[in-house]
Amino acid sequence: MSIASVWHPAALRRSWPGMAIAIVIALAASFVSASYGGPQLLYALFFGLAFHFLSQDPACRPGIEFCSKTLLRTGVALLGAKITFSQIASLGAAPIVTVVTGLVLTILFGWALAKWLGRPATEGLVSGGAVAICGASAALAIAAVLPQTKENEKYTLLTVIGVTTLSTLAMIVYPLLVKLLGLDATAAGIFIGGTIHDVAQVVGAGYLISSHTGDVATFVKLTRVACLVPVVLALSVLFKSRAGNTEINTQPLVPFFLIGFVWLMIANSYSFIPAQAADWINTASRACLVTAIAALGVKTSFQSLAALGWRPVVMLVAETVWIAVFVLATLVIGR
Repeated sequence: MSIASVWHPAALRRSWPGMAIAIVIALAASFVSASYGGPQLLYALFFGLAFHFLSQDPACRPGIEFCSKTLLRTGVALLGAKITFSQIASLGAAPIVTVVTGLVLTILFGWALAKWLGRPATEGLVSGGAVAICGASAALAIAAVLPQTKENEKYTLLTVIGVTTLSTLAMIVYPLLVKLLGLDATAAGIFIGGTIHDVAQVVGAGYLISSHTGDVATFVKLTRVACLVPVVLALSVLFKSRAGNTEINTQPLVPFFLIGFVWLMIANSYSFIPAQAADWINTASRACLVTAIAALGVKTSFQSLAALGWRPVVMLVAETVWIAVFVLATLVIGR
């Protein structure tokens, strides 16, 4: 589906009921946060969870999907207007090395774990890539270049469910963990951006802690997203045979929101964006993200994780723990 078709007036009219629900939840979360204190994004997530029964409603589903995907990516792209090259340079090369190394090791760990559990190596690559790179999008992109079988299709769809559920849990637990461990704002951003699977939950968890942590987490996470291109290309070379058809939708190798983020970051770094315009963009970004997190809460069902069976759950949980321990150990050693 093209960007133009997503934002077409007819598509927006079909999406309006679900969008209205997400917007109302976001407004309620914003009101509670402003009136009583507390994290706005976490309120949006929890309020959204209470309305999960609407996620399968035919009238509401298109709008909820629109907010949790298109609106989220729009909000992430607009975050580029907050970040400059000088901020990135201040982080140094160590976070990039840590993220890339953890990514490669996690994919290899997933492959080895699948072998140990007596599962096909492709399952380990799909789950390992989903955990290591960018969650559901990575699972779909990697699956598209692997041998196309019904078993692989089923496992990929199960991975999408599992990795999204674990990402949501991480969004709640990891901010508490970094405070318990006493990580500073920068280290917390590196940990969250380097470990949580999906972009939405990284942004949510990062900005739950502080604006600086959210900025760092977003940059680190998008570094992982950018690694999807070489990983998919490498796997396409290793698995040249693509016989058969698949019902899984393939994803673009370079996500459009990543391109938008980079362009806005370049513009902001060279002062092409006036201060007033930057404030408007940041406000729009925040509104998009709060609404997207509310929609994500509506979509989330923790019960769906139990339907995967124990082997996929063990693989996803083990890979999640692996990358978290690796990044955390690197941060502690680097202190």
